[in-house]
Amino acid sequence: MKHLINKIYQNNSLVFKVFLFVTTTFLIVYLFPEGGKFKFEFQKGKPWQYENLYAPFDFAIQKSPEVIVREKELVKSQAKLFFAYDLETPLTVERSMELRFQELASDSVYYNKLRTQGKQILSKIYKRGFLEVGSETRVNDAATFVFVRKENEIKEIQFRDFLVSKDLFQVIQNELAQDASSLYRDIVLNVLTDVVKPNVTYDEKFSEKALKEAMNAISYTTGMISTDQLIVFRGDIVEGKKYAVLNSLKEEYKSQIWSKNNYSWIISGYTILVALALLMLFLFLRKNSPAIYDDNTKVTFIFLNIILMIFLVTLMVRYQPAYLYVVPLSLLPIVLKAFFDARLALFTHVLTVLLLGFVVPNSFEFIYLQMIAGIVTILTVSELYKRANLFISVGQITLIYMLTYFAFSIIHEGNISQMNWSYFVLFALNGVLSFLSLFLIWMYEKMFGLVSDVTLLELSNTNSKLLRELNEKAPGTFQHSMQVANLAEAAANEIGANSMLVRTGALYHDIGKIISPMYFTENQATSVNPHDELPPKDSAKIIIDHVAQGILLAKRNGLPDRIIDFIRTHHGTSTVYYFYKKAAEGNLEGVAAEDFQYPGPIPFSKETAILMMSDAAEAASKSLKDPSAQAIDALIDKITERQMADGQFRNASITFREIETIKKVLKKKLKNIYHVRIEYPA
Repeated sequence: MKHLINKIYQNNSLVFKVFLFVTTTFLIVYLFPEGGKFKFEFQKGKPWQYENLYAPFDFAIQKSPEVIVREKELVKSQAKLFFAYDLETPLTVERSMELRFQELASDSVYYNKLRTQGKQILSKIYKRGFLEVGSETRVNDAATFVFVRKENEIKEIQFRDFLVSKDLFQVIQNELAQDASSLYRDIVLNVLTDVVKPNVTYDEKFSEKALKEAMNAISYTTGMISTDQLIVFRGDIVEGKKYAVLNSLKEEYKSQIWSKNNYSWIISGYTILVALALLMLFLFLRKNSPAIYDDNTKVTFIFLNIILMIFLVTLMVRYQPAYLYVVPLSLLPIVLKAFFDARLALFTHVLTVLLLGFVVPNSFEFIYLQMIAGIVTILTVSELYKRANLFISVGQITLIYMLTYFAFSIIHEGNISQMNWSYFVLFALNGVLSFLSLFLIWMYEKMFGLVSDVTLLELSNTNSKLLRELNEKAPGTFQHSMQVANLAEAAANEIGANSMLVRTGALYHDIGKIISPMYFTENQATSVNPHDELPPKDSAKIIIDHVAQGILLAKRNGLPDRIIDFIRTHHGTSTVYYFYKKAAEGNLEGVAAEDFQYPGPIPFSKETAILMMSDAAEAASKSLKDPSAQAIDALIDKITERQMADGQFRNASITFREIETIKKVLKKKLKNIYHVRIEYPA
């Protein structure tokens, strides 16, 4: 047991990667749909690419969702409306009317006359049916037939036959028009308009029941397909009935093939495919980006972003599939390119899109569209610290989305009349959401300690606290760092390296000289050299210590690891040759080369290698008494050859051709600095 624990401890990085691999695979498979993937890929308006297809079993031809929606809307528009007739209301209103007439009539004769006329009018009103207020909004056309339920009797009438409240006054007035006494008319009119109440109400219960029965009567199928019946020939265009039959077969697979008994097999298939995709990513990192592969934080960051994108897409597919293209998948390559390189960003994006092909409808369209958008993202998004760049890139990505969808729509529909223009709004929203990349980049920098170009721009500001302190305490070193930054940036641009990263690293590479600035010749304003009073070994130690002191100073000021790497590696494992030679010439006992050697590590990237070459070239050029073109060329060649002979570049992913290119840039820039011209023969 103890041996096993020791093994795990010794291989903790590998154990963590295995755990991350298994966890990510489980989470992605969990997010996948419960059903399997239909074995035939087809699209409306495109030819059938497979062999002749025959029905594997009996199944019904399902109506399309659009047809079902239209039929339901038609049923709703034609649904029967039921109204209930209240027998008690006329009696109640009649009693109320009689009581009012008794109060107003001066004698029984006048009362009987009022009562008789009132009852006649009430009889006519309630025979038509007085409708409750607001019920007229239930129908769009007054000629519509509705059903009136009076106890157990149901009668069909036109809706216009009902009396509504807005017409009540006019109806009563018309019935009283023949009477000669205006006082008599006014009393009856006022009393009836005051006491009459609706006796017909909307019967919501019966109406809903009738609607439900009509909805249940809708057929979701349009026919049957028998076993071994021909569905589609090879090369046939998938449209019309063929398209409906194929969709029905696809749906039938969900109920017959993808049952609970087969679920474990489906999960096994998904797990294998997801595991293979993630394994390819691990192999890619190990082969092409070993520094990232060895850093578990960065690997976790990459896998977290993959899970996030798959989660967002599956969430949208499950709850709002119509808004699938609002999900800004371009965030993935934007964020990964901001922290790593274009190859890794594109490779990760491709794998993620392929995995999403198991989740989304019309997977071929989705994969093609997202692949093209991802490639455009990689090619256009750069230098995010320039705000206009992201706006231009997002605009280009959105345009590509729209053009690709436009092309697919033409292929499917044959014209633009059936095109769903709302998708263009979704793509525009996708573009707007892509600007969240700036927030994500900032958040990831805080969470994972990564560095983007935006942060590099902030760090390269010479008014920052640390660089301002360097300028005040070691002005010569500050000027040296500025010159090295210019040389390194030019070289990086020439070979396609990260120029912003190497420039920022160059500005901070000698930050450790703040501790003892006067022990470095560029800061010595007088002829007094403190090294004259020290043994060579002590002098070499002071010089070498500026690397360790710079690392401590950088960590204390919160500089990111990617910048500290430049401080660690800018001298590699080279020797402080001047003091080593001085000690050797003095025949001092116990002179060991290791005492005069920087601890390393050696450069491990193009950027750190560029800084080493630029730093050595700029510092050595100051020792030239006659900085002619020939002298500068010879100096750069000598320095570079020594660095290569010492194996300083063996861990850096830099080629001989790139080294030669860097040498040319350094020679040209140094000649411009010293304003030298080529000496022509007399």
